[in-house]
Amino acid sequence: MHMSSYEEAYAYLERRVDALKTNKTGDEKETEAEVFDKKTLMTIYEFMKDGYIDSVHYPISTGKEGNVFYATDEEDEPMALKIFRTSTSTFKRVAKYVEGDPRFKGVTGNRWKLIYAWVNKEFKNLDRYMQAGIPVPEPITFAQNCLLMEYIGDETGPAPQLKDVILEDPDETYEQVLSFIIDGWQEAHLVHGDLSEYNILMMDGEPIMIDVGQAMTKDHYNAKELLERDIHNINSFFKRRDADVWTDAEVLEETLNDNGDEEE
Repeated sequence: MHMSSYEEAYAYLERRVDALKTNKTGDEKETEAEVFDKKTLMTIYEFMKDGYIDSVHYPISTGKEGNVFYATDEEDEPMALKIFRTSTSTFKRVAKYVEGDPRFKGVTGNRWKLIYAWVNKEFKNLDRYMQAGIPVPEPITFAQNCLLMEYIGDETGPAPQLKDVILEDPDETYEQVLSFIIDGWQEAHLVHGDLSEYNILMMDGEPIMIDVGQAMTKDHYNAKELLERDIHNINSFFKRRDADVWTDAEVLEETLNDNGDEEE
């Protein structure tokens, strides 16, 4: 798709948003009106102009920070476009995570700067996890409140959440998910901070971790508390799935037992 002007692009994107709103409830329309403000539409246009995407099709999921949409490039290759909300409530929720991260010192109380820092943070966290060999969606690019990344799913739809899957081998999946925690801490030097069966997708029988925006570096003052919460959440879920689960204390010890980084 080639567009000659911002005005033409904006008109096109507004028509696409109107199409997305068709047959939606009032609340859903209000949510998408909040997501697709003018600045967001123009950011999407920049992605189109730069050749990253050609079309935005339909919503895949709705989360606390924003919505994820199915998008394609000019060759119809699928991608996931995550659009972060810029509302005051979102601003307040993410502020504590960004301002407490030593990688983002100096972020002011400006709402747009903070949302941009949050998107930057999720992009960097995805890259950091990927470099450590932990399965996450591959980050592609980001700008303003928009993050473009690998689509996890197939032609029938997005991959299901862990909570909705009947596991063929709960023990094996448990060991894989434990590696998200242990290798995440030891290799990526991050703690997810909100890990549960809701933000792990199952693709071809393999778990993939998502929603890493709130992940903190392990030197964050609250990192150990977040680590303990992740461990407890994952152990609780897999106990319900009759996996052979370690104790929370055993997982914590194994995670912290890295190059002398042991529990005090």
